[in-house]
Amino acid sequence: MYRGISFEDRMDTVDFDVGERAHITVDTDICRSCTTKACVAACPAKLFVPTGDGGILFNYEQCFECGTCYQICNNAGAISWTYPDGGHGVVFRKG
Repeated sequence: MYRGISFEDRMDTVDFDVGERAHITVDTDICRSCTTKACVAACPAKLFVPTGDGGILFNYEQCFECGTCYQICNNAGAISWTYPDGGHGVVFRKG
């Protein structure tokens, strides 16, 4: 269905009703000890960015809520994931 469509064009098919509470939190102190930073490569929306001090910046506002970051993280407690508060989060408009 999406063959030949760029990621940016796919992003145009979704909307985000951002809640005030972040549904994913990242403990940068734990992330500093991580050697793989697997969340950076695994996130389909590219929302994880490594910092110069070994931590991670995370932007939850355009999260697809797929849970990949939580599943792939190998450091217990580094990523806390819950569903967004009712009525908020990713809204698929097409497809």
